[in-house]
Amino acid sequence: MTIPHASVTAALPSTKQHFPALDGLRGVAAIAVVIFHFMEMVNGDYSHIFIGHGWLAVDFFFCLSGFVVGYAYDDRIGSMGVWGFFKIRLIRLHPMVVFGSLLGLITLCANPLRVDQLPYDPASLGLMLLTSIFLIPYPTMPEAGFSLFGLNSPAWSLFSEYMANVAYALVLCRLGRRSLSMATAAAAIVLCLVGYREGNLWGGFNGDTFWVGAARVTFSFLAGLLIYRRKWLLRTRLGFPGLALLLILPLVMPYADGGWICEVAVIVLYFPLIVMLGAGSVLDRLSVRFCKIAGDISYPLYMTHYSVMYIFGDYYRSTKLDAGALTLVIAVSTVALIAFAYVVMRYFDLPLRRYLMNRSR
Repeated sequence: MTIPHASVTAALPSTKQHFPALDGLRGVAAIAVVIFHFMEMVNGDYSHIFIGHGWLAVDFFFCLSGFVVGYAYDDRIGSMGVWGFFKIRLIRLHPMVVFGSLLGLITLCANPLRVDQLPYDPASLGLMLLTSIFLIPYPTMPEAGFSLFGLNSPAWSLFSEYMANVAYALVLCRLGRRSLSMATAAAAIVLCLVGYREGNLWGGFNGDTFWVGAARVTFSFLAGLLIYRRKWLLRTRLGFPGLALLLILPLVMPYADGGWICEVAVIVLYFPLIVMLGAGSVLDRLSVRFCKIAGDISYPLYMTHYSVMYIFGDYYRSTKLDAGALTLVIAVSTVALIAFAYVVMRYFDLPLRRYLMNRSR
């Protein structure tokens, strides 16, 4: 999401089958994350916002990533080697890591609605930028909840993604289906224990909840890889709107006592089912075109949207918008961020990746 992240079609050789519904679902999940982050700035109590479980979209990204990586590389990682695999993944993912870090630095320093003086000197800002670009956890920003990557908080899932990719290249690509099944079952047990201990599975983005995130990515990546290895594809003619609705439902489910059980059920059972249905879906031509675009912009959207969140938070606190005006502002801002992500994808991400791939041959 590879998260959140590399599209299915972009990761596969041209001779392989494509799964357009999975690309489209990635786009829907990315938009849900954007809306969740807007609402998070309005009310930090997730039980009081309509998309309070929007953070679960990251677990869907992780599961989809395991499926895509297995499908794209299982039959060729032996010939390309570990370094060849790492090189391709870095070229696919890291340009947007750098872009998102720079964008985060710019909006942090040039926030037109900031009331207080910027509490960081140039040396601190430089260190924050370097650690963000190289994905070295550096949780020092209190206004970012001491996120692992304060300049671009969603990058924590990219860090997790990289760790999963390392595990795949060194170990998981060699595991047989039985061993992989056992590892996935063990990861599910660990996830349950973490949920029981913490009371929920929200976390992973900062130092205090780092191991919650580790449990989340471990299970979901393994589950996605297992789905591919076991060929668990479910044929369906639900159509893309039906699949998108199924994906959205757990993101808007209400909070309740013992809610960690529902969160575990969504991650362990529901999201793998969505991946199976998406991989086995039959779409019409219009849906395929939409899914292609949605998949293409999903990663740039995910890696650029958070740069405006602190500006939006300052704006909301200074204006105290009513519900109608707030809805309009968030809707227009989301559309603007999608358009910006398209521009970044078209004129920065794709050209740079083509250039790097050509240079690496």
